[in-house]
Amino acid sequence: MNYYVSADGPLWGDGSQQAPFRRISQAAEAARPGDTVIVAPGIYRECVNPKNGGTSDRNRIVYRSQAPGAAVISGAEEIREWEHVRDDIWMTRIPGGFFGGYNPYTTQVGGDWYRGLGRINHTGQVYFNGQALYEEDCLDKLWNDEPLEWAWDREYSRKHKWYTEQDGDVTVIYARFPDGAPHGNLVEINVRPRVFFPEHTGMDYITVSGFILRQAATQWAPPTAFQEGLIGPHWSLGWIIEDCVISDSRCSGISLGKCRHPSDNRWTKERVKSGTQLERDLVHYAQHTGWSRETVGSHIVRRNRIFNCGQTGIVGHLGGIFSLIEGNEIHHINTYGEFSGSELGGIKLHGAIDTVIRRNHIHHCHRGIWLDWQTQGTRVSCNLFHDNHGEEDTRTSEDLYIEVSHGPALVDNNLFLSRFALRERSQGLAFVHNIIAGPIDIGSSEGRFTPYHFPHETDIMGCMTINNGDDRFYNNIFIQPDLPQEKRQVRNPEVARLVGMNPQVNIEAGLHIYDDYPLHDEYYHQFTDEGTPDTSWGRRYDYNSHLPVYISGNAYFNGARPYVKEQLNHVDTGNRVYFNLIEKEGSYYFSTNLYDYLPRMETEFISTSMLGMSFETEQPYENPDGSPVRIDEDFLGRKRGQHPTPGPFECTATDSGLSEMRLVL
Repeated sequence: MNYYVSADGPLWGDGSQQAPFRRISQAAEAARPGDTVIVAPGIYRECVNPKNGGTSDRNRIVYRSQAPGAAVISGAEEIREWEHVRDDIWMTRIPGGFFGGYNPYTTQVGGDWYRGLGRINHTGQVYFNGQALYEEDCLDKLWNDEPLEWAWDREYSRKHKWYTEQDGDVTVIYARFPDGAPHGNLVEINVRPRVFFPEHTGMDYITVSGFILRQAATQWAPPTAFQEGLIGPHWSLGWIIEDCVISDSRCSGISLGKCRHPSDNRWTKERVKSGTQLERDLVHYAQHTGWSRETVGSHIVRRNRIFNCGQTGIVGHLGGIFSLIEGNEIHHINTYGEFSGSELGGIKLHGAIDTVIRRNHIHHCHRGIWLDWQTQGTRVSCNLFHDNHGEEDTRTSEDLYIEVSHGPALVDNNLFLSRFALRERSQGLAFVHNIIAGPIDIGSSEGRFTPYHFPHETDIMGCMTINNGDDRFYNNIFIQPDLPQEKRQVRNPEVARLVGMNPQVNIEAGLHIYDDYPLHDEYYHQFTDEGTPDTSWGRRYDYNSHLPVYISGNAYFNGARPYVKEQLNHVDTGNRVYFNLIEKEGSYYFSTNLYDYLPRMETEFISTSMLGMSFETEQPYENPDGSPVRIDEDFLGRKRGQHPTPGPFECTATDSGLSEMRLVL
């Protein structure tokens, strides 16, 4: 059955095509498995709370914008009553009843691993003609033109500001509108914490397609608290979120979520246990209460544009298992710089078991992708990363960060083109056929025990610390970037402390940082007595040293340095390579002279049999369904040869005239 919704429908509408509902929420009350909700163009200022889910992939409930991108669901309300204060500063007074049970202008952003950068931030936000203003934490700062210190667009932050305070039960908002008076322009404030989000768990098999969803007053979403997003399945199974424009969530855009648990930011609120210990408890609690492939996850998030969110574009803790995140453009995440913390990124997932992240375009984010804990069976493939740092940003933002995971995880055919490419605090990772045009930072996991699982399951197999190593680097291209001296480290240690980053980071591209890691035979020889296994003293070798690394077939340019024991590689010290990303008519082109200097190499063809299995989990590098992996296609879908070209493109200097490639995502 089809239900119809139109913002211009009659008050007595029954959802028929002749008399549509006026609100999507009315249709969400009525829709049953197999039904489709068709929403006419218009603005719908509401939070859609689906009351029912589908029963299978073939018996979904579908919410669809009648014209793609024409139906807008907003968490904001328009504010028309403004009193002029002086110059370009205005003020409005909003009675408490306007907000119902949730006032974003008295609710502070906060939670585990949150850093307010020495200031108070609220979940509320003010928008002028759709553009968010910057919050200030005292009225005096509104009068001056000082930029916000960590804003990427410091010039815009000088005058586009707002401030809030309470006068009894009245919320008072001051705002600067340097681009025109509020009258005659659209001024909105967000009032709803979510836009499309079921209140109850278990609302399975829902499709949300073709909407604009924006302006939610979401709260900080760490793995130890309820993770709300502007849109999300809320611990359900089999959602599809596709072809949507998702923007201006105060914290997170899409939440793939976590289970409900009584420990909500308990570390921050009570200082009972540490956040890491609570997170371990939560993983076991989730399994104890039914976390499995049959109850949660298996979502598809595809072809969305996600931007201007304060914390993450996509977030999730355990709820993103067995999912596909594909073809999305994610940009300008945590670029306002009003707060920071350890849960930031275009995509930030904990427990991405058997999740595939491919063909996404991730740019101008504080961090591209952060995979944290239980990155097992995960594949990151054919993504384009660039400009995941600000011009004035001296923090160590990077394209991909994988933390305290045991693998196996496969990272293949990606373009890592930002100032810093990779941060790695894990083991059991395979990097294959990537362009890595920035440094890699590796380091200690601080003795943290994290879980790993039986292959392709959620059942916990064990917990272990991270030794680092057990990594594979095959057939990649490394390029040393031009990095001005002043950008090479955080100059102010206090800034480093506030944003939670190490002020000293590796600045040299290549695999030389693994020089003190052993090869396979070197590692295992230490447990023998002149070649005879020594079992008498029972040494626990998995605690004592870095695990071995497996490195071959990589190419190094512009001063990038190889692993000292790598036997098959190409190091070019005589030529200067360049690359540029060129945007033309909505497409991106990769322009380079790299392939003028990249020779044919006797590289190995990469597959499951060649990669072996990760040390701790004893799981092969394979597809989520358990079938073998073959890296037999490049970024552009072209077949690879038996000795494939390093990097994501199957081409070398022998391919004449190659200088510019259209990146089809």
